[in-house]
Formats: sequence, C-alpha cells, structure tokens
Amino acid sequence: MGIFKHTQELKLRVAAKRMFKALVTDIDSIPLPASIKSIDTLEGDGKSSTTIRQTNFADGGYVKHKIEVVDTENYVSKHTLIEGPMIGDKIESIQYDQKFEHSSDGGCVAKITSEYHTKGDIELNEEEVKATGDQVLVFYKLTEEYLLAHPDVCV
Repeated sequence: MGIFKHTQELKLRVAAKRMFKALVTDIDSIPLPASIKSIDTLEGDGKSSTTIRQTNFADGGYVKHKIEVVDTENYVSKHTLIEGPMIGDKIESIQYDQKFEHSSDGGCVAKITSEYHTKGDIELNEEEVKATGDQVLVFYKLTEEYLLAHPDVCV
C-alpha cells in the first residue's frame, strides 16, 4: 500500500471556533452549496467520534465518512472516507485531518491534510488529488461567506 499526502492551508476571516462549529459539529446549521443535496448522520450524534456521515451530491453521487476525532478545545477533527466513488480500484481509504488555528486578525488558518492510502503499488495523479482538494476549499470559502453575513450562527 502506498500513501500520498496532500496538505493545504487557507486563510479565513472567521474565528477558528466558528469555522470549526460550522464545518464539524454544527454542519447542519449552515446552507449547503448547490452541488450538495444533503449531509446525513447515519450513526452517532454527529458531533463526536464514532459518527458516520453521508454526503449526498446533487448529481446522485455520495460519500461516507467515519468521524474519528473531534477535539472542540483545539479545533481539530479527523475523519476517514469509507465509502464512495473514490474508493475503487486505486484507493483503499482517504484520511482527512483538519485544524483551525487562530490568527492575529481575528480570523483563522485552516490546515487540511489528506492522506490517500492506495491499493498495491498504485501511484496517484497529483492533478486528481488537487482537484478534490480545490473542491474542499470552495466549500470552506462558501462557509466563510455565510458566517460573515450571519454573525449569529455558530457562535
């Protein structure tokens, strides 16, 4: 099995606590982009480890994630993609680690590491991985804009 890591950082104008709540513990309190039909909690309480969530896309696709770590004091979460179209001939699993760190201007920096565990000796195309990461960043930016326009949400 091979492991391919991809790390991204994104500067956001919203405090770490609010971004963490909006994207991890209170994700059901924000509107979803048009590409996402719903995010459903299948197991657990949706706010702690052992939760399994399914994201249903408007095009009929879906992914399932198992939440493994939810650290509300340090704004850290870890989850693993356990089912969906990316799990197939090449990928065994994808682990995502995200951390929101305070910045001096009142916003935060989101640090996202994706760890792709491939089957056998398969190597991944960096462009495919980057495209997936870019979709995540778009969702973060949409969430940031929503929170800026609604200062009473996820406080």
